[in-house]
Parts: sequence; C-alpha cells; structure tokens
Amino acid sequence: MCTTCGCAHGNHYIEGDDQQGHSTQGGVPFAPGVTRPPRLSHVMRYRLTGNKALEKSLDYGQGEAGTHAPGLSQRKMVEIELDVLEKNNRLAARNRARFSAAGQLALNLVSSPGSGKTTLLTETLMRLQDRVPCAVIEGDQQTANDARRIRATGTPAIQVNTGKGCHLDAQMIADAMQRLPLAEGGIMFIENVGNLVCPAGFDLGERHKVALLSVTEGEDKPLKYPHMFAAASLMILNKIDLLPFLRFDVDQCLAYAREVNPEIEIILLSAISGEGMADWLSWLEAQRCA
Repeated sequence: MCTTCGCAHGNHYIEGDDQQGHSTQGGVPFAPGVTRPPRLSHVMRYRLTGNKALEKSLDYGQGEAGTHAPGLSQRKMVEIELDVLEKNNRLAARNRARFSAAGQLALNLVSSPGSGKTTLLTETLMRLQDRVPCAVIEGDQQTANDARRIRATGTPAIQVNTGKGCHLDAQMIADAMQRLPLAEGGIMFIENVGNLVCPAGFDLGERHKVALLSVTEGEDKPLKYPHMFAAASLMILNKIDLLPFLRFDVDQCLAYAREVNPEIEIILLSAISGEGMADWLSWLEAQRCA
C-alpha cells in the first residue's frame, strides 16, 4: 500500500494486458540511493504553519513517520515505509539504467488534476515531431482518454490505470516501457496521476520530476504541498493566458516555490497561446543533450 495515504493495489491495468497486473508499491523520493523521504525540518514546519496556527489546528504530520494511520504506531509506519521504499528503489534503479543505456530522457510530469499536463504534452509533441522521438506513459485511475489524445498527435502512448492507486510506481513503468520501444536519444514523458501528495515520494526511474501548477489553483500551492515542489527540478506555471482574469500573485508564487526548493527552475507558459513554449522546448533540449 501507499505509506502516504494507504491506497491499495486497486485494479491496476496496463493496456495490452489480458489480465489485471500486479505491481509492487513503493518509492524513493528525490534521488537514487535515498532510502526514505526526508522530512521537513522543524524550521520549515514552523514557517508553514505558524505558532498561532498550531494552537488552533490538528497536525498529524509531526511524528517520525510524517503521517498518521489509525491503529499503527509511528515506529510501525516507519518500518513499513522503509520496506516499501527499498523494493521500489531497486525497480526504479533498473528503469533508470535502461533509460540511461538507451540515451533516453525520462521525465515524470506531476501536478494536481486539471493543471493542463495533457494539453501541454500534446502541444509539446506536435512541436517535436520529426525532430525528437518521443513516447508517453499515461497514468490515471480509470479511462484511456488521455492516451487517445496523445496518440492523435502520432506519438506512441500506453495507458496505465491505477484503479484505487493514487500514483504510478516503478513496477508500472517497467511494465509499460516494455510496450513502448523508444529510439536512442528520445524522450519518455510519464504523465503521473493527478495528485500533489503521493507521487512526490515515488521514484519511477526518471531523471527529473516536472511539477505543473496552473494559475487557477492559487499561488500558495508550493507551501501547501512542499514535498512535491521540493522533489521537482522544474516548476511550470501554466495557463498564464488567464492571468488577466484572475487574482493570482505570480511573484509571490515563485517566491513560495523557491522557499521550499531554492534550486528549482521555473518556466511561465501557456500551452494554449504558446507563450513560454520556446523556453520549455529549450529546457527539454538541454536535458536531452546533457
């Protein structure tokens, strides 16, 4: 199960399977070799909640496990987490080795639902046609809608339905990538399930996590979901074409993101108008050639 939210295996299904698959749940958070997600420092916790807020709120993330589950002690949750993370770490390392051996760039796109991941992907793939070989692994709880949208661009894509699961894991990626042959020097885009919590702690074997945040969500998202933005190498602030119609403080949002992750790179763009797409494509090319 997921040690963050306790989700079960559910009805994990990858297109092409005659039977429902079985995946090993688990994860490693930010980098290869990390065996357990780092916890926010007490200083950061204080900064995020404030003393007065602590007097009026219930904070179930203060224990050693950083979470709460009825009937389980903090020690037991830590033991479960370490076991789960170690299993997924091995699988993620294998995925990373395969991507590396083929000279492929693997990116894990993460965000809340409705941030515009699939629209950004389709626009990106159209611009990369005949220039860079690409493939896409689409993660959702149900339906193959997004995979069909990707295939309409001429790009091979496979849908991974997680059922009750709230995120992709390394086993799912290992199963899916076998069905998606990708040319050397290509890009494997992994669109994770819409969720700003659990995917932060699960290494899939990607080189970078790319966090999307749309201007319709509120500028304080990096503070509300700090582990995701701490795990990401790049934050894309999407749907900036809507800024004239919203009360959204761009400067404050960027400041919050850098407070959580001082090293994070940031690109402002609109997948609809095309503004900022050149910066995004340049970032992709730089990472592909690295």
